[in-house]
Amino acid sequence: MEFAYRTDIGHKRTNNQDSVGVFKNAAGAEIAIVADGMGGHQGGDVASEMVVSHLGRTFEDNRSETVDELIRWLIFELNSENERILEKALHHTDLSGMGTTFVAVLMAKDTYIVANIGDSRCYRFRDGVLKQLTEDHSLVNELVKHGDITPEDAKHHPQKNLITRSLGISKDVDADVTIYHSYAKDYLLLCSDGLTNMITDAQIQTVLATEKTLQEKCDQLVQMANENGGLDNITALLLYDDSEVSS
Repeated sequence: MEFAYRTDIGHKRTNNQDSVGVFKNAAGAEIAIVADGMGGHQGGDVASEMVVSHLGRTFEDNRSETVDELIRWLIFELNSENERILEKALHHTDLSGMGTTFVAVLMAKDTYIVANIGDSRCYRFRDGVLKQLTEDHSLVNELVKHGDITPEDAKHHPQKNLITRSLGISKDVDADVTIYHSYAKDYLLLCSDGLTNMITDAQIQTVLATEKTLQEKCDQLVQMANENGGLDNITALLLYDDSEVSS
């Protein structure tokens, strides 16, 4: 599996509260993570960096390789990380209210596991078609699902940044976890909402369909988000299954 990523402060923020990383464990499984922090002047970047760095270090020392083992590891670590964030915020008033979204892909042999909390997303690009694999845990998505507003209304809704789930806000951790079979030549895109609020799915699909390298595609996605305003931090992480045949 090849990967590339880019994270950028954008044009309006004073610091970058997004964190990103890719790690391999002792059994050869891999995890890719994007976290988008929130809360306070420094709280967001502290929370997101905690999640990515702590999970990454723990994963590198882990020997899980089956789907069941990896899911158990992930759920345990997410709960532990949630407790760490809550504890740190409790003892540092300047970090009060900090939290972070979370989206990750765990790759093991012919399978990958997608997990998310909040509105950072995972997309799959296969045979020229882009598909969102995660569901946003946000107020506007709930309104869309209940038919109160249209998807177009959601893009401009004044409360579009309100999320209904995150790490570090409550004692309950409720991640969506889904298992997929991997296929050769699939792309997976993990990204923060600083990307998806600035460019459309159609624009993302167009970039992924080009012959550019993985890094060039990440760079172009971030550049387009900045050209459209760059109102938030922007992170794009691309994974590519470079096997010659389907697993």
